[in-house]
Amino acid sequence: MTTYFRRRQTERKILKLMSQTKIFTTRKLEKVTKEFICENDKIENEYLGDWTSTLFYVSHKKCWLLINKLTKYLLILPNVKKTDLKNLSSIFKETFYAQLIYDGIIIEYELVEKIIGETKLYETNNDRSTNGSLNNCLLFLEDWKYEFGDYDNMNFRDLNGRLNSSPNKMLKWKYPKEKMDETIKAYAQHRI
Repeated sequence: MTTYFRRRQTERKILKLMSQTKIFTTRKLEKVTKEFICENDKIENEYLGDWTSTLFYVSHKKCWLLINKLTKYLLILPNVKKTDLKNLSSIFKETFYAQLIYDGIIIEYELVEKIIGETKLYETNNDRSTNGSLNNCLLFLEDWKYEFGDYDNMNFRDLNGRLNSSPNKMLKWKYPKEKMDETIKAYAQHRI
């Protein structure tokens, strides 16, 4: 009998430790991903909060631009196909980790896995502030499409780094990469 209760307690602890990251889609992206959209629940990622994503095209390839609501940190997922959506969590974590390293934020991959957990797509939350930030970044991406031309000529990691190296008024003129670094370091210290 006591073994059963210990096992249940352990399962609860594991579920509590598992994180979930919500990615809210814009209407444009929602049309493409509708069969992967989940019902909105009240679970929130306590470490990084929610993300919002939109769709843009480079050389007829679907790319996603994501922004973290809390830190305004941006992430580009290039050439996302419908078949990739089954592995969205791993694609998101690997791209996020690679971008953090590129931006000079040193972190272990295991910590990224713990912070992000499982990613799920949700219908738009109509967050005008976040959607406005996404639209501003899309203007930069449109300019870079003309500058670099073809999809193969674009270094998405570098372009993403440029976006995260622009001061943001909503962050009191901090860089999104600085805010993300502070947030991750605060989590890492809290965890120890």
